Amino acid sequence: MGTREHLAGRMADAVVRRIVGRRLAEVRDESRVRQAVHRILTENFQAEDRLEADARALMLDHAKQIKDSASDYRRVFTLVKAKLARDRGFTL
Repeated sequence: MGTREHLAGRMADAVVRRIVGRRLAEVRDESRVRQAVHRILTENFQAEDRLEADARALMLDHAKQIKDSASDYRRVFTLVKAKLARDRGFTL
């Protein structure tokens, strides 16, 4: 099981526990709800991975300009990723 997969499982457990514990929703089948939350989180992690890959590819296309500008790679990456996320309606 990958790190992200494990993290999604732990997060799903925590979310379902809080929903049930605080009685925020009537849950008849905790296992089924946990699976749904896990699936949603996994899809979100995958979408973020694709977003990061696209940001890296875009930065590679402009590597010379970034190098010449003496910008911090991490800062530029964060800005590019945030811009792509906004354009795609993805919340980071």
